[in-house]
Amino acid sequence: MRIESSVTAISWIPSEAVEGLPKVPFTMGVAHYDDPPPDVIEDLDAMREADAFREANELRAFIEVGDDGSITDAGHLGTGHIGVTKVKVGPKELSVAAVALPTIQGEPEFGDGWVRFTQTAGGRTGAPAPRRVRGKPFFRISSAIAWTTLALTIKADGSSEHELVGASPFPRHWIYDKDGTLAQKSGTIDFEQWYRESHGDNTPWGSEETEVFVTEAESALERELSSSIMRSDATSKPRQLQVDETLTEQGETGDGMFLLLDGILAVEVDGQTIAEVGPGAVLGARALVEGGRRTSTLRAVTPAKVVVASSDDIEPSALEELAGVHKREES
Repeated sequence: MRIESSVTAISWIPSEAVEGLPKVPFTMGVAHYDDPPPDVIEDLDAMREADAFREANELRAFIEVGDDGSITDAGHLGTGHIGVTKVKVGPKELSVAAVALPTIQGEPEFGDGWVRFTQTAGGRTGAPAPRRVRGKPFFRISSAIAWTTLALTIKADGSSEHELVGASPFPRHWIYDKDGTLAQKSGTIDFEQWYRESHGDNTPWGSEETEVFVTEAESALERELSSSIMRSDATSKPRQLQVDETLTEQGETGDGMFLLLDGILAVEVDGQTIAEVGPGAVLGARALVEGGRRTSTLRAVTPAKVVVASSDDIEPSALEELAGVHKREES
């Protein structure tokens, strides 16, 4: 019996994720940020042609299981995909061919009733990015490298598990399960580290992998609301939080809502961490619906970036639904 499964990572540049001088082309409209990828992948090739992502890592694999339940064979079926970068030069739009690096597929690791596969895919934009970098050769012309390293374990009983083993510090990486449904996200973006360090030996094509914070995907309602918030004029200037800094304190009054743009926040009730939330989470709805007092403390696990959103631009029914989703201490 043949059993197949997959996991896919899509890498994209969220709004306002680029910092410093490299942000100028985005501000001038020469380069562009990306719209959030869909909740479900339907056609990866069509997304690539539409310039909807920067890189995609499609790890697909199979195992063969004999009549006695033993695994007799296994192999890779997937590959990496590189996006088409489109830039504006005056009234014209040009497509700049990206540079894909060779997809790294590890030898399948056989265990008792399971096989584990790993795959690294990524590349860089074809446009030059002259800059000083950390480490030899101290100056680079080509752009920094973006990648993801995925792991997929397929079991003889037909089940499978996936993992984001490592990834470049930039851009954002979304992880989709075997059904193509969004399941996880990389929790942080560090443009400066990526811009200065993700080259040569500092990548999986050299000798290093970069660990990554991973969070579960927020609800579909939060993704809908976050897109609406970012399109409106209701957001404030992003606020930066340092590690252990609190955004809200349990019991205090508050009438604001927050959209977490980057980083991971711990949700604490009575001094105990009951959940961790990542980019895209919309927070603060319960205080608005349930009397104006914060029901939890939100504390930064990593450096984080948030904006204050106006509740006036959100339908009351959506606020009530979101408040229900966030009753974590009752689940």
